Amino acid sequence: MPNGSTQTIAAPCDAEQIQTACRRATGGTLSVDGSDAACDSVTMIHLFEGDAFLLLSDDAPAIGVAHGDGETSAVLEVIDTAPLQLRERVRSLIWLTGKLFEVPADMQRELAVEIAGDHPDERLLDIGHGYTMIRMAIESAVIASTSGAGAVPVETLACAEPDVFWAFEGDWLAHLESDHADLVHQLARRFPPALRTGRVRPLRLDRFGITFRIETADSDDDVRLPFSRPVARVADLSAALHALAMHPSLDHLM
Repeated sequence: MPNGSTQTIAAPCDAEQIQTACRRATGGTLSVDGSDAACDSVTMIHLFEGDAFLLLSDDAPAIGVAHGDGETSAVLEVIDTAPLQLRERVRSLIWLTGKLFEVPADMQRELAVEIAGDHPDERLLDIGHGYTMIRMAIESAVIASTSGAGAVPVETLACAEPDVFWAFEGDWLAHLESDHADLVHQLARRFPPALRTGRVRPLRLDRFGITFRIETADSDDDVRLPFSRPVARVADLSAALHALAMHPSLDHLM
């Protein structure tokens, strides 16, 4: 971190990473304690305060559990995958544990409209047409990545928000790799010398900075370059990336 009273925030906290991963996830896997049935596929996940609203097919066994007494625990696993086709796409694993509850049928469509205001997703249109929404009251949250694993208090998770660029990250990383090889090359000059050989791939982009994956013949290594300050608007991302590329030192390197 740079010296002085102003510190650069290098990366999102674990709670924000969980919120972001669940918001952009294309699905998850739900397993119920004591059930011999195969794990259920979750089509969509929306976190709100201390709850996770889950969209499942009508024939998923977990829906029957949600109509029960609320005493059976379940575990939702979410795999955060990189938008680009990397050699190893998994960026983090998330496990949410809690109890399952039904969402009354006459409220599901209304709730879907409310969710769509913050989390627009065409899969919400499937409610009542082969898919059902249930609620998980979250009791614990854990995230694991290459930097380690950690538990997140439910209260902290409930107060966190997804990264402001969660919906644009994939398009931005693809655009950076396909159309701005020169900028990627400039940014790679800020890597430690030992990591300047290999194929450089954009891995993660958020309001605090950008992470690259360096693929060599026998290893994958990640390097994160934080912005000098968090970026709040899509229009400012390009300027932040170019400023990072032109920075003459490695003071912000993580």
